[in-house]
Amino acid sequence: MTTPPPPRASSRSVRLAALLSVPLLLLVGCSGSGGDSRLDSGTGAAKGAGAARLKIALITHSGKDDAFWELVQKGAEAAAAKDGVELTYANDPDPTKQAQLVRDAIGDRVDGIAVTLAKPAAMKAPVAAARAAGIPVVGLNSGIDAWKSQGVLEYFGQDESVAGTAVGNKLNELKAKHALCVIHERGNVALEARCAGVKKTFGGRTENLYVEGTDPEAVDTALTAQLRQNPSIDEVVTNGAQFALDAVESVRASGSKAQVATFDLSNDLVKAIRDGDVQFAVDQQPYLQGYLAVDALWLYRTNGNISGGGVAPVLTGPAFVTRTNVATVAKFAAAGTR
Repeated sequence: MTTPPPPRASSRSVRLAALLSVPLLLLVGCSGSGGDSRLDSGTGAAKGAGAARLKIALITHSGKDDAFWELVQKGAEAAAAKDGVELTYANDPDPTKQAQLVRDAIGDRVDGIAVTLAKPAAMKAPVAAARAAGIPVVGLNSGIDAWKSQGVLEYFGQDESVAGTAVGNKLNELKAKHALCVIHERGNVALEARCAGVKKTFGGRTENLYVEGTDPEAVDTALTAQLRQNPSIDEVVTNGAQFALDAVESVRASGSKAQVATFDLSNDLVKAIRDGDVQFAVDQQPYLQGYLAVDALWLYRTNGNISGGGVAPVLTGPAFVTRTNVATVAKFAAAGTR
């Protein structure tokens, strides 16, 4: 795997010249009236990074007003603020348009790109173009099976297959018999892997329901109709916190006795778990994904670091949040970071 270069040689030369001047400054300080000549290396590094103002682009496949992706963006912004990075965020659920956003970032001569690989085939060419331009790329959230083959430096996210099998086992513990796995974006490799994982380990019957996630009314209509037509469904598994809340309403509207479980967490979902409306959520920590992706690019550009050595993903989940432990994350969810 060919890795793009760390910071430009000219920047290193400037820093080297500055370092060579330090002994002279220290000698002047020692000849004075006994002032403290110690250097705060941590502060110096932070100031140097801020002066460089690296430009990083975060590009995701998020739709409009998605609470999950707001958490990813918040994490990225926190890392950018810490590192003194100029961060731009762009998103589009259409893979062709998302690919164009990556090309736009290349044209803007950014210093690093963090991108989701929900539709890996569509992202292959723009990722290769970024690498050819010497721009490091890290992956997050989606594409754990594709990032290495595409030459992406690092990956931050959840192994969705592992998460799905864990949910299947959880449903076995809960004595469920018939699970409906709701996929709100057809062709999204992460969502497909989750539901496939559920089916792999769940001892009961599993079927998928494909809905248009960008249209809440269509989601509610399709789910309500499915529950009315199949009264044997006793578990609805959604792939997003907002869809779990929709499912709770659909269960009530249909007269179904199904329980609701979900992947992903939000502040509203925390309340639903506390109230017993949702059995559990699988938290992949989206805030952490955004934070680590931006911070990793800064570390690579300023210190040549590569998390996982470029061969292993950095996992941010899965972790189960249930009624028994929801209080431990409630305050963070209320603050908008979980």
